[in-house]
Amino acid sequence: MIIAVGIDMVEIARVERMLASKGDHALRKLFTEAERAYASSRPRPALHLAARVAAKEATYKALRGTAAARAIGWRELEVVLAEDGSPSILLHGGASKRAIELGVTRVHLSLTHTTSSAAAIAVLESPCD
Repeated sequence: MIIAVGIDMVEIARVERMLASKGDHALRKLFTEAERAYASSRPRPALHLAARVAAKEATYKALRGTAAARAIGWRELEVVLAEDGSPSILLHGGASKRAIELGVTRVHLSLTHTTSSAAAIAVLESPCD
């Protein structure tokens, strides 16, 4: 059963500006080591980072509703790729706790991008009663 949906869109130029002005500090604050390594291995890192920001925001929006949910940190949501290249999101710390409170058993994640923007949708699922 679907219990929540979140969606977000990020301009890639915004991420490029953030990286130019805040550099490594922003990278370490927003992304896990694995996310940073993946993006840096790609021809256009900002595109992949923007997709991850969108994924984290979409998942956060789906988890919202309490003060504890609002305290979820950026690195408590981690975008990973399966062997087939499909994205998924790992929930750590407060994000995992909130998902358990909601009865979430699976998070479906879809990412897309154009040359100028990246978007993500997160769907939280729980078992049917």
